[in-house]
Amino acid sequence: MAEKILMKGNEAIGEAAISAGCRHFFGYPITPQSELPAYLSKRMPKVNGVFLQAESEVSAINMVYGASSAGARVMTSSSSPGVSLKMEGISYLACSELPALICNVMRAGPGLGTIQPSQADYFQAIKGGGHGDYKLIALAPHSVQEIIDMVRLAFELADKYLTPAIIMIDGLLGQMMEPVDLGDYTPGKVEKPWAVTGCQGRPSNAITSIHIDPRDMEKHNIKLQKKFAEIEKHEQRSECQYMEDAEIMIVAYGTSARICKSAVRDAREQGMKVGLFRPISLWPFPVVELDKHVNRVKEILVVELSAGQMIEDVRLLNNGRKPVSFHGRMGGMTPTVEDVVLEIRKISDRLTQKVGA
Repeated sequence: MAEKILMKGNEAIGEAAISAGCRHFFGYPITPQSELPAYLSKRMPKVNGVFLQAESEVSAINMVYGASSAGARVMTSSSSPGVSLKMEGISYLACSELPALICNVMRAGPGLGTIQPSQADYFQAIKGGGHGDYKLIALAPHSVQEIIDMVRLAFELADKYLTPAIIMIDGLLGQMMEPVDLGDYTPGKVEKPWAVTGCQGRPSNAITSIHIDPRDMEKHNIKLQKKFAEIEKHEQRSECQYMEDAEIMIVAYGTSARICKSAVRDAREQGMKVGLFRPISLWPFPVVELDKHVNRVKEILVVELSAGQMIEDVRLLNNGRKPVSFHGRMGGMTPTVEDVVLEIRKISDRLTQKVGA
């Protein structure tokens, strides 16, 4: 059995990136992700990598664009308002079909908000954020071990589909310490013949996100949409607990899912038939598996650290088939296990009354 070590979530992102072959990081400090660039500022020189604290988030994302154009495995990180500043560059990456990893350790907003944890950046990552018709592969770990696994996977998917990927964790996961197994992961060699590396006896490459002729722009967009459809078809990920006989389904991701796992266990001990559906890929949203469970359960409860954002995708899939309720906290506040159990109890009592009637 492999020896486990204790790591903070932010540091785990950095170590996982290095193990995945990332040797270029460009970023800017902002709480609660600042431990990540601090960690990489020490680690990158030891692996012959490049760490650069840019003068701004805008500069950092454009440095990512440049490094990825040259074929480097590259990443950046920030927290909510910092990711907002990166959105133009992220749109450029998507249009230019450049692989890169963005890590968002989410904090509460709007505005500068507070440094406390939040999941209110779901719309930002999943519904576009930047301009244009593009999608980001978005993965949502719920433990420090899963952070390591998802960072490695995100790099693989970004290279496979030539598109940027984003890791979505909140401040709690970023600051949390847990034992992890780094394993013996070795990244596969990825050929990048499209990279701008000098002609070397071949026709020169050109990477751009501008297509002045509208016919060319539409043709490129059609190509991108076909790629996004392939990602939707093959890269949906989710986890279920206690869904075999569940009458009530909780849908939650990240830290919210951790809280809900405990709530589901407590509610089960009290005789309530409840289960948890946890999206791991926020995009592509795991609609195939979720749809199967929607057909079986009687009610759905969505739990988020926000005013309710992922719930819109749940409602869209549900399409009015089953009642959908919501429990969320905002501004950096988090629901307790007892809060969620109380919401489950309300739904359970309502279902019992329907049967009695």
